[in-house]
Amino acid sequence: MTKILKINNIEKYYGSKGKSNITKALDNVSLEVNKGEFVGIMGASGSGKTTLLNCISTIDKVSAGNIIINDKDINQINDKDIAKFRRENLGFIFQDFNLLDTLTIEENIALALTINRTDVGDVDDRVKKIAKELGIFEILKKFPYEISGGQKQRCACARALINNPKLILADEPTGALDSKSAKMLLETIRKMNEDLDATILVVTHDPFSASYSKRILFFQDGKIFNELNRGAKTRQQFYHEIIDVLSLVGGDADANEIS
Repeated sequence: MTKILKINNIEKYYGSKGKSNITKALDNVSLEVNKGEFVGIMGASGSGKTTLLNCISTIDKVSAGNIIINDKDINQINDKDIAKFRRENLGFIFQDFNLLDTLTIEENIALALTINRTDVGDVDDRVKKIAKELGIFEILKKFPYEISGGQKQRCACARALINNPKLILADEPTGALDSKSAKMLLETIRKMNEDLDATILVVTHDPFSASYSKRILFFQDGKIFNELNRGAKTRQQFYHEIIDVLSLVGGDADANEIS
């Protein structure tokens, strides 16, 4: 299998060395994500899961160890080239969508391609193709304020996919959504993974959201505490396994029953 992400013995410290207020947010973490995987990261607040995502996304830098994305060690990329690397290799699904109200849905989706100076004809073809696959072709000429929340979600997913990123990252993507909208977004992410072969890494505290993934890594005190693989289990069976593990790591095990 092709390894999209390889993390080797990373550590992340906050604070000043030699002082008592230093915090170890990540403690010798190693993991791998293969092409086409849908991996969930779970853990209680302060467990290190968001710090991990920030380091993978190049927003933050590790204190030790290596993060390799598509055979490139991101620690070795200079500040001048990091934005270009991010645009070409990573896709992001934000909790609040981050759509630009002054741009149409078509322009929002195409923004990354436009920044990369992709040929105009190619941009048009790619936007239309992804819009059809995610069911938003009919609203491409509308503005974000003219469409529903569910359509905004699918637009955000199309934008994350449009540049054919090696890895799509999502931090609590359903955190600000009601249950109906959350389920719609999760179904779209599942479609991206299963139908479009997108490689996805999602940080979430919610067992319902996590049950959509195929593998889950549980974090505690900056370390991987446990791992679950869905395999042939139903999503409901996987959900109950997640609840059992969260009861051990101190995560949110009081979420609503899966439907």
